[in-house]
Amino acid sequence: MFSTVLIANRGEIAVRVIRTLRRMGIESVAVYSDADAGALHVREADRAVRIGPAAAAESYLSIGAILDAARQTGAEAVHPGYGFLAENVEFARACEREGIAFIGPREHALEVMGDKIRAKQQVAEYGVPLVGGVSEPGLSDDELIEAARDMVYPALIKPSAGGGGKGMHRVDRFEDLPETLAAARRVAKQSFGDDTLLIEQLIETPRHIEVQVLADQHGNVIHLGERECSLQRRHQKVIEEAPSALLDEATRARIGESAVNAARAVDYVGAGTVEFLVSDADPETFYFMEMNTRLQVEHPVTEMVTGVDLVEQQVRIAAGESLRLRQEDVRLNGHAVEARIYAESPARGFLPTEGTVLRLEEPRGRGIRMDSSLVEGLVVGLEYDPMLAKAIAW
Repeated sequence: MFSTVLIANRGEIAVRVIRTLRRMGIESVAVYSDADAGALHVREADRAVRIGPAAAAESYLSIGAILDAARQTGAEAVHPGYGFLAENVEFARACEREGIAFIGPREHALEVMGDKIRAKQQVAEYGVPLVGGVSEPGLSDDELIEAARDMVYPALIKPSAGGGGKGMHRVDRFEDLPETLAAARRVAKQSFGDDTLLIEQLIETPRHIEVQVLADQHGNVIHLGERECSLQRRHQKVIEEAPSALLDEATRARIGESAVNAARAVDYVGAGTVEFLVSDADPETFYFMEMNTRLQVEHPVTEMVTGVDLVEQQVRIAAGESLRLRQEDVRLNGHAVEARIYAESPARGFLPTEGTVLRLEEPRGRGIRMDSSLVEGLVVGLEYDPMLAKAIAW
């Protein structure tokens, strides 16, 4: 087992990882930018290292700065959290070159699942169901239009390299496809540096169901049930729950098996989430959407209903341990809901806002959990994501 782990992140996820490391008896190393010198994760960690100015590109996104901090502190492993470098294959490779364990999947899984087209092709070989559409790399607009001529509309254009709903375009009629494709190409290129597109049949009244998987380095893969993440704003999740009230036990078993097969398709290692679309009108039918090769923001609801510490599992897997859990050991007990807490202004269309935390009272009690970066006196700026905390109730 590792003796020292560096957390290459900030905010509530860094605090959450630190607390599991402390319980496991592992020294935690925080990194911080100038904007976070007084942040809670810096106070909570056993050690903290400044990695640069406030700009994320010069601090939390700087592979060199993160690895320098790991060398300085003798960290044997790095936990990337989510966001920033969590799904960056170059970061995973750099850690491997340095002889530092990356607490996440291997580079093959990061590469394949980071490309929606490759991901769909890979999981299809393992029998994972896909929504109908056109998903081939390198197609021109004319080739996409010809291939999509006989599709059922409305359809959805998606950037292959995208995430978080960014760059998606709805197309209600085949005749609108050329103009919308051109706009989608521009957005994809500007946002992701890659204008590769795919087209899918749009699932009306969709439910967003995702399945938590764990996979060790010895070929063992299990799932820990599903989360419902359908309450979204601008394709961003805001309320999540586990388990989903939509699924019956038979469908839960089938969607869990599909998630395990998706993980096996890329020899996955660690904690990951396989995301599916389920039609509200036909809840027994589901389609693979993508796989997130990291811990999810909403992972606490799964922890609440299974009693499994996912960060501990990540650390143990990265250290080479076999999963102690078998599929038959996983039991879903009760129901949990998570609400994300943002620094945003409703009067300004929910744009991020800044200010100082003057007073803080966080809920406590049986069945209540707060994953938070909040402290009184905290100055909230605009440099980073406006999510500051999560309230979870079981």
